[in-house]
Formats: sequence, structure tokens, C-alpha cells
Amino acid sequence: MKIVIEGAGEIGSHLAKMLRAEANEVTVLDNDDERLTALRAYADVETFLGNPSSIKSLRDAGVAKADLFIAVYPFTTQEVNIVGALLAKQLGAKRVVARINDEDYLAAENRLLFKELGIELMFYPEKSAADEIVNSLKHVASSDSMDFAHGKLQISVFKIDEESPMVDLRLSEFIQTMTPEETTLFRIIAISRDQKTIIPKYDTKFQYGDLVFTVSKREGLASIMKYFGRAEKSVDKVMILGGTPIAEMVARSLAPHISSVKIIEKDKDRCLALTEHLPDSVVIVNGDGRNSDFLFEEGIRDFDAFIALTSNDESNVLSCVVAKKFGVTRTVAEVENIEYIRLAEEMGVDTVINKKLITAGKIFKFTLSGKARFVKYMSGSNAEIIEYTVAPGSAITKKPIKELDFPAGAIIAGVVRGSESFIAVGDTLIEDYDRVAIFALPQTIKAIDKFFRI
Repeated sequence: MKIVIEGAGEIGSHLAKMLRAEANEVTVLDNDDERLTALRAYADVETFLGNPSSIKSLRDAGVAKADLFIAVYPFTTQEVNIVGALLAKQLGAKRVVARINDEDYLAAENRLLFKELGIELMFYPEKSAADEIVNSLKHVASSDSMDFAHGKLQISVFKIDEESPMVDLRLSEFIQTMTPEETTLFRIIAISRDQKTIIPKYDTKFQYGDLVFTVSKREGLASIMKYFGRAEKSVDKVMILGGTPIAEMVARSLAPHISSVKIIEKDKDRCLALTEHLPDSVVIVNGDGRNSDFLFEEGIRDFDAFIALTSNDESNVLSCVVAKKFGVTRTVAEVENIEYIRLAEEMGVDTVINKKLITAGKIFKFTLSGKARFVKYMSGSNAEIIEYTVAPGSAITKKPIKELDFPAGAIIAGVVRGSESFIAVGDTLIEDYDRVAIFALPQTIKAIDKFFRI
């Protein structure tokens, strides 16, 4: 697949590296030679120096033959990306997507308008991050989760701590403790350990610090939490560090549903802007939330969740560690340096949010068959969760799962069929129009995609 990316900022560079690793032909267009030089240092991609709004530059970068054009030009107004995407479509690009920074553009009628103009997807990374944070607060017992078909199936991540009853159990021993009914309600599908993702075998032993990936039906969640020694707790009071756009969107989403939202922001002008934009029920405090004494004075002990969303990764992680010491049940940190994500998890941060990974999932599906509904990168793992809608006659429907030559680094986790959902096992036969949830390591993606092509 030939892909042209407009913009060599953080998100554009990450996408270029990721998509090139999947054997795509990638060209990156930018008018900043320093950004392009930095990209070439770690990604084997073609770069082109030129104006992102110039028809000549777009032509020279090869958009006429592009299968996918991605407009993610950094540090500028969204109009540059929209114009670039529209021009690329008219010049011959088969599919185009564009980054925006205005939530109004995501309204259904506006999305339809731009789709009619030829832009297949408009994405707002900050809004996606805010939505993911709000969703994470609904599942406090797990460090990450993903719902399918409005919660009929759920993939969740649980960390094994020192007191977990899972420590030192082999998978076979764990299965023996389950009731026959529980084997139909949930299943363990993977383990992340020492920065490696393992598809477990019967003799695999669970260890302290493991991140365990499970798939479950809605009615199986209580059993999962019992085995992991967890209890679901509701979140009713939230403290947010940093008055960023993500923080503003999170506060606006949470305010109507919980009793207390407090934002700590050190910039006075930003505090005034937040006061004007947010409901009166959201408390805005001007102060330095990196100071633990200040957090104590602001009553951090009384909050159920602490969300760190400043522009500094280190401050976000360390402030979450402080919040944990004060007894806060749930901590969430925005960490944009991908190298820091695992460190943040090891330091006890419950949920790590990274805009680049969220954006990558939204765009990566465009490189797969048209039946891939969405892709998500899960916390603590290099694996991806993909949901497919099964096309009639595709290879996945020909035999039961155990007889398919399915890649060893992937597992079919669950199936939604009409109004029913079930955990996939070896005898499961996938049918036309099923929605299938797959847990997959990166090197297996292309092989998996072939099973869903006609």
C-alpha cells in the first residue's frame, strides 16, 4: 500500500514508523527540514520537503497514486489539514483522513458533509483521549478495557499484585478452579510480562506484576474480579491536574454524572478561560499541583480518581504516584513518550493515555480489509485488538477455529452474533456477518486480514 503522510510532527512520525513496519510504502511531506531529518534517523521512509497546502508539493509527493493520504500537519490550524486532504482526494488519493481540533466538526451532520466531500475520517486526538479517560473510569477494577457491541463482550487488562490469588498458578490450575459455567463467561487470552506479550499455554505460570488480558461476557465480569481479587468501585469525585483541552473535555463529560470535579491549573489566565467554558459545578483552582502539600490542602484524600493531564510526562507520572500514596483508588496519566509508558505502569499508574497510540488505532484499520471495524492498542502490550465484521464466504467461515491455520501470535477472543455474544473456543464455527474480536501481535496482522477477505 502506498501511503502519503502530511506532517512530520509527533503523530505523523509515529504513524510513518508504524505503517512502514507493516511493509507499506510511506512518504512524508513537511516544510520543516529538521523534522524530516529527525524522522529519517529512525524510520526507513521517503521524505519530501514542501508546502503541505501546495498542489505542486502534493503532486510531487505522489498523492495521485496514494492508497491512503493522512493529513496530520502539526502546530497549525485544522484548515491546513482539511485543505490538504481535499486536494489530495481531487488529485487521485483513494482514501483520505485528516486531523482536526474542533469538536463541532465531529457532529454527525458535519462528518457526513465532509464524507460527501471525500474525507473518510476526521479525527481529533484530544477528544479521543478524553473519551478513553471517561470510559476508563467506568471500569475501575481493570487498567484498560474495550467494549464490543455496547458491552456484550469486553476485553480487559488486570495487573497481578502481591496479594492476588493468581500468583504462581499455572493456567491449567486456574482453569481447574473455574466452574463449567464460568468457562463460557470469560477466558484469559494473553499475558504481558517484561515488555513481551505472551499467548499463554496450559503450563504458563502467572507471576507478580503480570498484566493479564481477558475476554468476557457482561455477566462474567464479577467472576473475573473475584479471581483477580478486585472489587468494582464507582467513581464519584475526580481531581484533574492540568487545564489542557483534554482536561476541559473530560470535565465537561463527567460533570453531569458525578458529584465533584476539580481542576488544578497553575496558569491564571487558563483558569479564567476554564471558568467561562465549563459548568459552574466544576471547581477551578489556580495552583501548582506538582506540590504534594498543595494537593493535600485541596483534599486529594477525598477523591476517588486523580487524572494527570499536564504537558509534562514526568510530572503526570510522579503526581499519580503521589496520589496513590494519598489513597486515591484510580490514577490516570497522559504519557506521550512511548518509552515511558511501561515505566509509568510499573510505578503504579492505573491507566496510561497516549494520543499517538489512540490515533494509530483509528488509522491503522484503513490499511486492512474493509471489514475491519476498528483497531485499538491495549495498555502494557504491543498487541492490537481488532474487530472484524465477517464477509459472506470469507476464509474464516470455512472451518471451526481449531482447524484453521490461524497465526500462532493471535487469538480469536469472542464473537457477537445478532443479539448474542459468546467466548470463542476451538469448536466455534464463525458465520457470515458475525462480529469477531481478535487479540493479535503486530507480526500477525497481515496474515489475519487474509482470513476476512473474500
